[in-house]
Amino acid sequence: MVEKVITLEDVSLIDFLGVENSNIKEVAAAFPNSRIISRGNEIRIKGTTPEIIKISDILNALLEHYHKFGNITQENIQNYIRQEEDVVVPSLALDNDILVYGTKGLIIKAKTANQKKLVATVMEHDLVFALGPAGTGKTYISVAMAVRALKNKEVRKIIITRPAVEAGENLGFLPGDLKEKIDPYLRPIYDALDDMIPPEKLKQYLENRVIEIAPLAYMRGRTLHDAFILLDEAQNTTPMQIKMFLTRMGPNSKVIITGDQSQVDLPNRQKSGLSEALHILRNVSGIGFVELDTRDVVRHRLVKAIIDAYDKAEKSA
Repeated sequence: MVEKVITLEDVSLIDFLGVENSNIKEVAAAFPNSRIISRGNEIRIKGTTPEIIKISDILNALLEHYHKFGNITQENIQNYIRQEEDVVVPSLALDNDILVYGTKGLIIKAKTANQKKLVATVMEHDLVFALGPAGTGKTYISVAMAVRALKNKEVRKIIITRPAVEAGENLGFLPGDLKEKIDPYLRPIYDALDDMIPPEKLKQYLENRVIEIAPLAYMRGRTLHDAFILLDEAQNTTPMQIKMFLTRMGPNSKVIITGDQSQVDLPNRQKSGLSEALHILRNVSGIGFVELDTRDVVRHRLVKAIIDAYDKAEKSA
């Protein structure tokens, strides 16, 4: 048997645990082969790894529910237990596909074969390149993996960065100060986090720099340790920038680099740092590579058709 400890923060213990720990006993009754012990603000779970993952997911979902609604009912507990009943979780991977329980009851999971491959590859490697066209979920799944790692206390912080390169627009003509100019480039990251973390909790994480979202230039000179780090839109890095980023990686860190080599917005004749990194690092042991394609597109059905049409036109040009 293995053991995991969940520390309760910013909750009323009586409201969350229930009178005489009745809420925890309700969860424990669904897992008779495991032990769930509540002492003070700690919940200790002892059992097999698959059951511990299920119980942790239920408790984390209940915590998010509590932070959003301020209370937990027996019906809430049974609903989250039922969501886990048919999930089979192997000891070394996340085959159940469920990554996090998001806001408004949203369940965030890998939906396609390559998205599942991305999850498995991130579990096995500390550095992963996730490549593919728009809409394939490479950024969304990567953010979900980061949020899961933070919630499970596998890392102390999340760092998400993108190069601030114009996609046909001129950054200098955007209104506002530097932050206001940069934020539109980071909007997809905020949108993903909004799906996964309650607003007040997300605000707290951002204010305390538990979650940090910043342009790539802000990474220079830093050592990023005990962190889950995502470099998004890496096709718009220069060779010098991506080398700088890769050498920031510190102890106990996970790094995912996402990119779409068909959407490079760098000035003409400027070589993409992502392309160079893939060429140099392809055979380095310990680095994972996952390629997603139009079969993984989970946006509107026309997005896949649009990508295929552009690919066909480029090949015939």
